[in-house]
Amino acid sequence: MPTDFRSDHGSSSAGKTLRSASAGELVAQMVTRWAGSTGAFAVAVLFVVIWAASGPAFRWSEIWQLVMNTVSSVVTFLMVFLIQRSQNKDTLAIHLKLNELITAVEGASKRIVAIEDLSEIELQGLKERYQRLVDEVAAEQTERESV
Repeated sequence: MPTDFRSDHGSSSAGKTLRSASAGELVAQMVTRWAGSTGAFAVAVLFVVIWAASGPAFRWSEIWQLVMNTVSSVVTFLMVFLIQRSQNKDTLAIHLKLNELITAVEGASKRIVAIEDLSEIELQGLKERYQRLVDEVAAEQTERESV
């Protein structure tokens, strides 16, 4: 896989030529896009309305309730993994984009490129360090404004 994507700048097909998605990934992407659509919400609402309207026909039986409980449990179970997969992919893409920006900016600390690999304690320490820098800059700005 190429490591320099700069040749893609300005290209409308950037990323598409570098792709080699598996069939499973393509299906997951399609389902993820559809599940977040207005159409999917409409189908879910329609399913609930049909289920509720059919209650009297089934005399509000346990089987009638079990159908909804089972379907909603299965859909929820599958959606948890689909949502996690989508979030993992989005997070990775954001990290890569930020890493590109960090490495492109002269004077930026290259040490934070792999920051996502730090422990929570290390991240908290780094956050405190950057908070001190923010406080210093704010104090300097306030001092300049008062002069």
